[in-house]
Parts: sequence; C-alpha cells; structure tokens
Amino acid sequence: MRRSVTHPRPVPGSAGARGATAAVASAALLLPLLGAASPATDSTGSMGAAGASAALLQRAFSTAAAEYRVPQSVLLGVSYLQSRWDGHAGAPSVTGGYGPMHLTDARTALTSAPHHSEGTEDARGDDARPPLRPRTALPEDAEIPPRLNTLLSAAELTGVSPEELRTDPMANVAGGAALLAAAQRDLGEPLSADPADWYGAVAYFSGADDTATGAAYANDVYDVIRTGAERTTDAGQRVVLPAQPRVRPRTAQLRHIGLRTASAAGTECPSTVACEWIPAPYEQFGDNDYGNHDTGDRPASQSVEYIVVHDTEGGWEGVIDLVQDPAYVSWNYSLRSTDGHVAQHVKAKDVAWHAGNWYVNAKSIGLEHEGFLAAPDSWYTEAMYRSSARLVAYLAAQYGIPLDRQHILGHDTVPGPTTASVPGMHTDPGPYWDWRHYFELLGHPFKATAGQDGSLVTILPDYAANQPVYTGCTAPGQTCAAHGSSEVRLYSDHSLTAPLVKDIGLGTTPGTGVNDLSSRASTGQQYAVADRWEDWTAIWYLGQKAWFRNPAQQPTAVPASGTVVTPKDGVDSVPVYGRAYPEAAAYPAGVPAQAVSPLPYRLPKGQKYVVGGTVPGEYYYAVTFAADTHRVVVGKDLYYEIQYGHRVAFVRAADVRVSAS
Repeated sequence: MRRSVTHPRPVPGSAGARGATAAVASAALLLPLLGAASPATDSTGSMGAAGASAALLQRAFSTAAAEYRVPQSVLLGVSYLQSRWDGHAGAPSVTGGYGPMHLTDARTALTSAPHHSEGTEDARGDDARPPLRPRTALPEDAEIPPRLNTLLSAAELTGVSPEELRTDPMANVAGGAALLAAAQRDLGEPLSADPADWYGAVAYFSGADDTATGAAYANDVYDVIRTGAERTTDAGQRVVLPAQPRVRPRTAQLRHIGLRTASAAGTECPSTVACEWIPAPYEQFGDNDYGNHDTGDRPASQSVEYIVVHDTEGGWEGVIDLVQDPAYVSWNYSLRSTDGHVAQHVKAKDVAWHAGNWYVNAKSIGLEHEGFLAAPDSWYTEAMYRSSARLVAYLAAQYGIPLDRQHILGHDTVPGPTTASVPGMHTDPGPYWDWRHYFELLGHPFKATAGQDGSLVTILPDYAANQPVYTGCTAPGQTCAAHGSSEVRLYSDHSLTAPLVKDIGLGTTPGTGVNDLSSRASTGQQYAVADRWEDWTAIWYLGQKAWFRNPAQQPTAVPASGTVVTPKDGVDSVPVYGRAYPEAAAYPAGVPAQAVSPLPYRLPKGQKYVVGGTVPGEYYYAVTFAADTHRVVVGKDLYYEIQYGHRVAFVRAADVRVSAS
C-alpha cells in the first residue's frame, strides 16, 4: 500500500516552525547557497538595484533549500519540470497548480474560473453519418484527487496562508521545499545534502500513482540537474541551475514508495514516457449504432499525415471515464498535466473521432492534454510538454510525419469540412500553448530559413514578451490576465487602430475574444509576404492582406523559404476546401460518393499561400460496425494542403500554379 504524507511536523529549524514568510524575508539578505549562481552585479562589482530585484527568486530557492534542508539543485530541478520557474502572475495551470512549484489547489481554481464553450463541432465530422452529441465540459463537482490538492498541505507545513502560496512566488518555493522535505522524511530517508539521495521524494512529489510515471518524472528532474538550466522567467527573474553531470540518483528508492505497477503492454509509446493501455471501446449499442471509433489498417490502407494537439477541458479522472464510453467520442492518447503520464486508448491503425473533420480524423492521431479548467489563460506544465514532445517525435518518426505546423496541428488549425461546420470548430489548445518551446523540445526549433527580405515568413514571437490583449477568459468581455502568447493579431492596415481582418466563414465581427480566431496567426505558421511598411509586415490571409507588427528590434516573424501556390493563369480565383475528397468517378459500387464541397473562401489571383504537402483525394468509408464493409477510396485528383488563415485548407492541384519562394 502506498504511504501518504500526512502533514508531518515541520523540519526542525525550518520556516515551518515560525512561518515561511520569515524565510522569504531573509532571502534578500542571503547569498545563494549550495551551488547557485551569484546575483547580478553592476560595473563596479556591486549588485545594482535591478540585479538585486532580478535575483530575488534565485535567492528564494537558496533560502528555502537551506531552511528545509533540501539540496537546492533538487528544488530547482523539480520547479523547472513543473513551471520552468515561471510564476504566471498567480494564474493557475490547467490543473489548478500555482507558482514556480506548481502547488495544486484545483478546487479554488475551478470555482474562480468557470467553464465556457469553445466550439460545437461534431468530433466525427463525417457527412455519411448522423452527427454525434457535442463534447461538453466535465462537471465542476467532481472529486479532487490528492495530486491536485498539494497547496493546502504546503500551507499546513509552512504556516503560510493558501492565498500567499498561490500569489507569492517566494512563498510558493518555500511551500514546495516543505513538501519535498516532508516526503523525504515520510519515506524514512535522511535530509541529505547529496541530491542523489532524493530520487524517491522527487518521484513522490510528482503525484504519480504508478512506478513508471514516478520514475519518468524523477528521471527528467535529474536530467535537468545533470545538464543544468538557466532562463529569465515571465516576471523578469534570472534563475540558474548549474550543471552537476556526476549526480547519479538512488533509483532503488522507488521500490519503497508503494506505487502501483502499471503495464505498458499493448501501448505504442516510446520508452522515454510512462504509458499504459486504457482502451476505448469498440462496441455496438442502441439502434444499430456503435462507437466510439472505427477500426482501420493504417498505414497499410492509408497514410497517417497529421498529429492533432488538443486539450481536454476536463480533469484526468473524468476524461478517462469519457473515453471509455462507447456512446461518446475518442482520441488516441491522453496526457496528464502534473506528471506527464500517458494513456493510450485507440491504436494508431484505427481511426479515432476527435478532430471534427472526417478527412483529418482518418489521417491523423489525436493527443488530448489534460486541462482541468476551461479558463484559457491557464498554463501547461513542463512535465506534460516534455512527455508530449517525446510521444509526438516518436509517432512522427514511425509514420513519416513532417515536424512542422502543417502536420503537427492544433485542434484550432483543423479546417471545418463544410461551410456549415466552420463556425462550430474548436479552438483548443488556444493562444497560450507555447508552440515555440514545444518545437524546441521536438528538436525542430523554428528559425529563419531565408534572407532578411525573404518572400515568406514564419510567425515567431517571443512567447513571454508577446502579450496581446484577450477577453472572455473568465467572463464575457472581461480582460484576461496578461500572459505570454504564441499568436500575433492581424489588422486590415498597418495601424493598431485599423479594423481587425475578418473571417467570412465565421460570419462574426472580429474581436479580442480568446476563442476568436478571425484575425490571428500562430507561431510556426508560414505565410507569403504581401507588403511591408516600417515596423509592419502584411501577409496573404483568408483571401486578403493582413498586417501585423514586426519591429526589427523585437520581431514577431522571421524570413522563410518554401513552396507556394497561386491560381493558374486566366482565372480570377479558385475554390478552397476543408477536406481532400476524391472525384465522384473514383467511388466503387456500394460506396456513396461524397460531396467535394468548397468552403466559403476563395484563393484570388495575385495572392500566394504556403504549401504544406501534396495529397491524393481520399475518403475512408466506415459507417458500419462490421469492418468488412470499410473501404479506402483514392481518386486521381491531387490536392495541396496550404496555410490559408489560422487554419489549414486544401486546393485542387489542377486549379493552381506551384512555385518556389
């Protein structure tokens, strides 16, 4: 049976005996201990006011480590894996975690940030079948598991109020140190100065409930300790963890924590993540209906072209319940926020119902990332980013999927398959998903690939510094908390007072709503340059010229090269499609021909759009439970996938001319 930390007495001499605020107050008086970097100094060798301010968080780690007798490298390593040392201005993570140590208080976060809708799409997105019931947010009265309730334990250990632990990064660090020390003592281990002696406590801190996940989390922490890290946080704090390449943790401690053993049997995951098989049901029910996915034979029958990144808009336990409902929808993998644990539900050979576009579903693998809160100004943990990146890199290698934004899709970049479906398409994972960092973890960072006056651009703002105003995170019209963003806003002219560009498919007036994709371009997306004016760049976007600020001193895009399409000679514009279906003549007897219906958009002459790839017209006919009726229909028509607006789209190869740019 697993041991539990039951609020032990404070470590002798710790801040818990007299309040962690005393430790925080003393931080400004102490130099970094246990191998921390020195604070910033001015040209005379004395620490300037700005340097002293920028060193406060580093000192807080030093002080908390000394007060609770936790090696500072362990404290810094755990915090890096939770938050990369960011405080997020007191905003909770997607699982209600606060501050640099990601102390969780999901109930408070849940009540302060109500759920809201971000789309009404039919996840299956197949015209050949009746629509599924829409996905909904999980109930707010769900039981909160212990892993999402660590902040209250930290409050009891330190004597600091929960509110202070949520909002004060220095107190938050002390709370995390107290939890690590309590775990070490509860496991019967000494409060050693050697970081190698803390492997069990680190695994326990993750909240993992199985040995593989606890080990994967702890291994990541010790990898950070061995390689070192340094960065400036979202609050301008410079934090350094010097490399300690010789640390070899006592991994045998994991056997004494009492975690369950989870089998990876049946999963399709790399060995670098903790993965278990929790199958989605393929069952018949009701009036000749079935769910919640379709069997297939990929990649033998059809290629896998895309990986789609989602967030769950619900907590782990509820999400796992939903994917096991045969009358619901499905996805291939779920990823847990606190520790990066992975559950696989649908084999890659089969087709999950997740993206709202049947063409994309049939050619993709869907990853749902845990989001206990629907408030979109929440943030994602480093543990989940790393686990997700390892899984995606593995899948991309297995199926030959290019690592770019036209193949690694956000759910918010999947096109509506028909005109009627466009307004209801989902908008997750939203502007706060850090695509720049994600692709760095994938080993394919975005960078300039052309000279300064290149005819294409890759959107690439500085995530932390790029903070466009969003509204509607917690209430309609209410301004969201300032937060780093992957997206830049697009205007109809080179002025912040110009109207935002419109998306005629949505049929709404564009605005700053956090789910309004009318006038936004996202990190890693590529567009053809339409014009330039001083600090502004214009791109071709949704059939129009769209401007964004791109100052040389703080660029939000870099020059790129690639392939583009423009309408063939002699036509004013060509249609744009949300799916690449075959021509009618390609369908065999017994398989109804599917409409090749254009979206309400056009690609006008004189405009260019970046090509992501070439695909044949293809349709997977799977409308019955019996797999012997399933057919893959491949036509002679070819399509180009393009970056058209915020979402990708398709144009017929016969309609356009291709050129290098």
